[in-house]
Amino acid sequence: MRRPAPLHPALARTAPFLSALAATALLLTACGTERTGAGNPSTDATGPTSATQVDDPGKDGVRITSLTLPSTSPSPSPTRSYSVSADSLDLTADSGVVAAYEVTNEGTETLTYAIVFTFMSSDGGAMTNQTATVRDVGPGKTVRGTVRAGELPPAAPRVTQAKVLQVTKVPASEAPTEPGTCPASGIRVTADKGDAAMGLRVVGLHLDNCGTRDYTVEGYPLLELLDNEFKPVDGIKILDGSGEITTSAGPDNQPLPVTLGPGESATAALVWRNTTQFGTPVNVPYVRVRAKTGADPVTVTPNLDLGTTGKLGVRPWEKAER
Repeated sequence: MRRPAPLHPALARTAPFLSALAATALLLTACGTERTGAGNPSTDATGPTSATQVDDPGKDGVRITSLTLPSTSPSPSPTRSYSVSADSLDLTADSGVVAAYEVTNEGTETLTYAIVFTFMSSDGGAMTNQTATVRDVGPGKTVRGTVRAGELPPAAPRVTQAKVLQVTKVPASEAPTEPGTCPASGIRVTADKGDAAMGLRVVGLHLDNCGTRDYTVEGYPLLELLDNEFKPVDGIKILDGSGEITTSAGPDNQPLPVTLGPGESATAALVWRNTTQFGTPVNVPYVRVRAKTGADPVTVTPNLDLGTTGKLGVRPWEKAER
């Protein structure tokens, strides 16, 4: 399963510095702090900004068109303004770095995109990764937006470039709903980011009853494995339970009817190993999930790197503890 780019080594060295600043902040509760004029544009933390056009070939229809960077300038002169609150000492602040991007749907159906952007220093080291979701992009349409690098530690190298790291796209009618919203069915299906250890991969499926009526499932979620073109992936055996995959994750519970009242949830899991031996490794970027027969499909993106095992274990629905 693809992981976001590792962050620049310099970021790992900022913890002692931040701890020292935190201690200083507590000390300043008694002593007062000296502040610069935050509201004056000439003394703003990020300083003046300038947008640079970017010649980016992009990835899967997504490209960065410009990058706005704060201009470097001398530190402003302090004013005689004091505070006795430690909360006023902000250890991190918005970097002022903004990437403008555009998404072009070159397909034949309306799609929803999840995009990972990487902001980098001049040596190519990743400073931070940010994710944007762009919904309901029609065939042949282009949608434009911006994404901010956000807060960076004070000792981080200056961001000078950005790129599109990863793009996943699903049919808009099967995209997981936005957090805090409930589909017309009253049932929300999502997948988490998963867990990995010693070649074993586990991704949780989450079923939330956000509607007003009870909802009952029994047994295992129904799955379709899909490739990058949303075509079925053949040759993979979908197993009831994870016993043939591993015993280290504990025994599977017997599948039983699970009734969810409004506000209640259930979980299931996808379990596999990415062992590679003889043959061609198989990667499954998309999984179409139905909570039960007749339920609306939801396409999730666990990016199953199944190696050459040819097996995917599925754990049954169980009511989640509140």
